Amino acid sequence: MVLRVLFRAIIMGPPGSGKGTVSDRIRKSFELKHLSSGDVLRANIKAKTGFPRTVRQAEALDEAYNIDTVVNLNVPFETIKERLTSRWIHLPSGRVYNTSFNPPKIPGLDDVTGEPLSQRNDDTPETVSKRLHAYKTQTEPVLEYYRSKGVLETFTGTETNKIWPHVHAFLSGKLGSGNHKAAGSV
Repeated sequence: MVLRVLFRAIIMGPPGSGKGTVSDRIRKSFELKHLSSGDVLRANIKAKTGFPRTVRQAEALDEAYNIDTVVNLNVPFETIKERLTSRWIHLPSGRVYNTSFNPPKIPGLDDVTGEPLSQRNDDTPETVSKRLHAYKTQTEPVLEYYRSKGVLETFTGTETNKIWPHVHAFLSGKLGSGNHKAAGSV
Protein backbone atom coordinates (compact mmCIF):
# COMPACT_ATOMS: atom_id res chain seq x y z
CA MET A 1 0.00 0.00 0.00
CA VAL A 2 1.31 3.45 -0.94
CA LEU A 3 0.70 6.22 1.57
CA ARG A 4 -0.39 9.44 -0.06
CA VAL A 5 -0.07 12.71 1.83
CA LEU A 6 -1.62 16.07 1.04
CA PHE A 7 1.02 18.80 1.21
CA ARG A 8 0.40 22.48 0.50
CA ALA A 9 3.23 24.93 -0.10
CA ILE A 10 3.25 28.56 -1.12
CA ILE A 11 6.17 29.73 -3.26
CA MET A 12 6.83 33.44 -2.79
CA GLY A 13 9.38 35.74 -4.35
CA PRO A 14 9.64 38.91 -6.36
CA PRO A 15 8.82 38.95 -10.07
CA GLY A 16 11.63 37.16 -11.91
CA SER A 17 12.94 35.31 -8.84
CA GLY A 18 12.35 31.84 -10.31
CA LYS A 19 9.03 30.87 -8.71
CA GLY A 20 7.81 29.09 -11.84
CA THR A 21 11.07 27.20 -12.30
CA VAL A 22 11.20 26.13 -8.64
CA SER A 23 7.53 25.09 -8.69
CA ASP A 24 8.13 22.98 -11.77
CA ARG A 25 11.18 21.32 -10.19
CA ILE A 26 9.24 20.58 -7.01
CA ARG A 27 6.45 19.02 -9.04
CA LYS A 28 8.85 16.80 -10.96
CA SER A 29 11.15 15.88 -8.06
CA PHE A 30 8.40 14.95 -5.63
CA GLU A 31 5.74 13.79 -8.11
CA LEU A 32 3.35 16.46 -6.92
CA LYS A 33 0.54 18.32 -8.60
CA HIS A 34 1.16 22.04 -9.05
CA LEU A 35 -1.75 24.42 -8.62
CA SER A 36 -0.98 27.97 -9.62
CA SER A 37 -2.51 30.83 -7.70
CA GLY A 38 -4.73 31.44 -10.70
CA ASP A 39 -6.07 27.86 -10.54
CA VAL A 40 -6.80 28.10 -6.83
CA LEU A 41 -8.32 31.55 -7.02
CA ARG A 42 -10.61 30.76 -9.92
CA ALA A 43 -11.95 27.82 -7.95
CA ASN A 44 -12.14 29.32 -4.46
CA ILE A 45 -11.15 32.92 -3.83
CA LYS A 46 -11.62 36.03 -5.95
CA ALA A 47 -8.27 37.86 -6.17
CA LYS A 48 -5.44 38.60 -8.55
CA THR A 49 -2.53 36.26 -9.18
CA GLY A 50 0.42 36.76 -6.90
CA PHE A 51 -1.84 35.81 -4.03
CA PRO A 52 -1.51 36.41 -1.11
CA ARG A 53 -0.41 40.03 -1.37
CA THR A 54 -1.78 41.22 1.97
CA VAL A 55 -1.94 39.79 5.47
CA ARG A 56 -5.75 39.67 5.20
CA GLN A 57 -5.44 37.56 2.04
CA ALA A 58 -2.95 35.27 3.81
CA GLU A 59 -5.40 34.90 6.69
CA ALA A 60 -8.21 34.09 4.24
CA LEU A 61 -6.00 31.48 2.57
CA ASP A 62 -5.26 29.97 5.99
CA GLU A 63 -8.98 29.76 6.70
CA ALA A 64 -9.53 27.85 3.44
CA TYR A 65 -6.42 25.62 3.49
CA ASN A 66 -3.85 24.25 5.90
CA ILE A 67 -0.56 25.65 4.55
CA ASP A 68 2.34 23.33 5.37
CA THR A 69 5.20 25.59 4.34
CA VAL A 70 6.00 28.87 2.61
CA VAL A 71 9.13 28.86 0.46
CA ASN A 72 10.44 32.39 0.03
CA LEU A 73 12.90 32.98 -2.83
CA ASN A 74 15.06 35.91 -1.75
CA VAL A 75 16.88 37.08 -4.86
CA PRO A 76 18.62 40.49 -4.82
CA PHE A 77 16.65 43.13 -6.69
CA GLU A 78 19.70 44.10 -8.78
CA THR A 79 19.93 40.49 -10.03
CA ILE A 80 16.23 40.51 -10.90
CA LYS A 81 16.50 43.87 -12.69
CA GLU A 82 19.33 42.51 -14.82
CA ARG A 83 17.43 39.27 -15.49
CA LEU A 84 14.13 40.91 -16.47
CA THR A 85 15.44 43.86 -18.46
CA SER A 86 17.60 41.47 -20.52
CA ARG A 87 14.60 39.23 -21.38
CA TRP A 88 13.28 39.14 -24.95
CA ILE A 89 10.42 37.01 -26.27
CA HIS A 90 9.33 35.55 -29.58
CA LEU A 91 5.65 36.31 -29.15
CA PRO A 92 4.13 33.72 -31.54
CA SER A 93 5.96 30.77 -29.92
CA GLY A 94 6.64 32.06 -26.41
CA ARG A 95 10.38 31.29 -26.72
CA VAL A 96 12.32 33.36 -24.22
CA TYR A 97 15.84 34.68 -24.66
CA ASN A 98 18.06 36.60 -22.29
CA THR A 99 20.85 38.75 -23.65
CA SER A 100 22.96 37.98 -20.55
CA PHE A 101 22.84 34.19 -20.41
CA ASN A 102 20.66 32.79 -23.22
CA PRO A 103 21.04 35.18 -26.16
CA PRO A 104 19.58 34.54 -29.60
CA LYS A 105 22.10 33.52 -32.28
CA ILE A 106 21.37 36.77 -34.13
CA PRO A 107 20.61 39.72 -31.82
CA GLY A 108 16.94 40.70 -31.89
CA LEU A 109 15.80 37.67 -33.95
CA ASP A 110 14.24 34.33 -33.02
CA ASP A 111 16.61 31.38 -33.56
CA VAL A 112 13.94 29.19 -35.18
CA THR A 113 11.94 31.56 -37.40
CA GLY A 114 14.22 34.58 -37.76
CA GLU A 115 11.29 36.79 -36.74
CA PRO A 116 11.82 39.85 -34.51
CA LEU A 117 11.88 39.48 -30.73
CA SER A 118 9.91 41.76 -28.41
CA GLN A 119 10.40 42.99 -24.90
CA ARG A 120 7.35 42.90 -22.64
CA ASN A 121 6.17 46.31 -21.43
CA ASP A 122 6.66 45.19 -17.83
CA ASP A 123 10.31 44.25 -18.49
CA THR A 124 11.54 47.80 -19.09
CA PRO A 125 13.94 49.16 -16.43
CA GLU A 126 11.43 51.73 -15.11
CA THR A 127 8.59 49.24 -14.85
CA VAL A 128 10.77 46.55 -13.26
CA SER A 129 11.90 49.03 -10.59
CA LYS A 130 8.27 49.96 -9.83
CA ARG A 131 7.19 46.29 -9.69
CA LEU A 132 10.01 45.40 -7.30
CA HIS A 133 9.28 48.37 -5.03
CA ALA A 134 5.59 47.44 -4.93
CA TYR A 135 6.47 43.81 -4.18
CA LYS A 136 8.71 44.77 -1.26
CA THR A 137 6.15 47.17 0.21
CA GLN A 138 3.22 44.75 -0.11
CA THR A 139 4.94 41.49 0.69
CA GLU A 140 7.09 42.17 3.75
CA PRO A 141 4.07 42.08 6.13
CA VAL A 142 2.90 38.82 4.51
CA LEU A 143 6.33 37.24 4.98
CA GLU A 144 6.33 38.40 8.60
CA TYR A 145 2.88 36.85 9.06
CA TYR A 146 4.14 33.45 7.83
CA ARG A 147 7.40 33.84 9.79
CA SER A 148 5.38 34.35 12.99
CA LYS A 149 3.38 31.19 12.22
CA GLY A 150 6.64 29.23 11.89
CA VAL A 151 6.02 28.08 8.31
CA LEU A 152 8.33 30.46 6.39
CA GLU A 153 11.62 29.16 5.01
CA THR A 154 13.75 31.67 3.08
CA PHE A 155 16.32 30.71 0.43
CA THR A 156 18.73 33.41 -0.70
CA GLY A 157 20.82 33.48 -3.86
CA THR A 158 21.29 34.94 -7.31
CA GLU A 159 20.66 31.84 -9.44
CA THR A 160 17.85 29.30 -9.36
CA ASN A 161 20.32 26.48 -9.98
CA LYS A 162 22.18 27.44 -6.80
CA ILE A 163 19.05 27.97 -4.69
CA TRP A 164 17.31 24.80 -5.89
CA PRO A 165 19.51 22.21 -4.07
CA HIS A 166 18.70 23.93 -0.75
CA VAL A 167 14.97 24.04 -1.51
CA HIS A 168 15.10 20.37 -2.55
CA ALA A 169 16.94 19.34 0.64
CA PHE A 170 14.46 21.26 2.80
CA LEU A 171 11.42 19.72 1.11
CA SER A 172 13.01 16.26 1.12
CA GLY A 173 13.15 16.52 4.89
CA LYS A 174 9.44 17.34 4.97
CA LEU A 175 8.23 15.08 2.16
CA GLY A 176 10.63 12.19 1.78
CA SER A 177 10.97 10.78 -1.72
CA GLY A 178 7.52 11.14 -3.25
CA ASN A 179 4.19 9.33 -3.02
CA HIS A 180 2.31 12.52 -2.30
CA LYS A 181 -1.20 13.33 -3.43
CA ALA A 182 -0.91 17.00 -4.25
CA ALA A 183 0.85 20.22 -3.52
CA GLY A 184 -0.28 23.68 -4.31
CA SER A 185 2.00 26.59 -4.84
CA VAL A 186 0.59 30.02 -4.89
